[in-house]
Amino acid sequence: MANEYDENKNFPVSWEELHRNSKALAWRLLEISPFSGIVAVTRGGLVPAAIVARELEIRLIETACLASYQEKSRSEVKILKPASMAEDGDGWLIIDDLVDTGETGKVLRQIMPKAHFATVYAKPSGRSVVDTYITEVSQDTWIFFPWDLEPKPSVPIMGRRG
Repeated sequence: MANEYDENKNFPVSWEELHRNSKALAWRLLEISPFSGIVAVTRGGLVPAAIVARELEIRLIETACLASYQEKSRSEVKILKPASMAEDGDGWLIIDDLVDTGETGKVLRQIMPKAHFATVYAKPSGRSVVDTYITEVSQDTWIFFPWDLEPKPSVPIMGRRG
């Protein structure tokens, strides 16, 4: 199944890389700004939204709180808190870290059809749901964001043989 976690297809993202890509997203969005505000999709969109907000000097930030993953498997998208301040999204920018299958994006589009939807990373199945993204990764790749990782000792390559 394309959405299952494959431990051989990991894509770890460092804080520096996320910052650089979020700033690149801001550069791309600058061409179509100004925006009334940002809707940060919790939880993954909070950090990229903060970076984009700083770069575009947007001070009005709302959250849309949704849940679509339990452990490393997808579940039905649940709206925990809508971005009521954004109403239909007219003039607003939605920021998330990743679009995977696009199911979360479809829910957001129903709620805020006039918003501009941007993500840092996009997988092929969800790419058509967003208006702007920076980096595409394959559908079967699992992205590990910096908040998912902890530094730990690793076994030297020589010690892994055998």
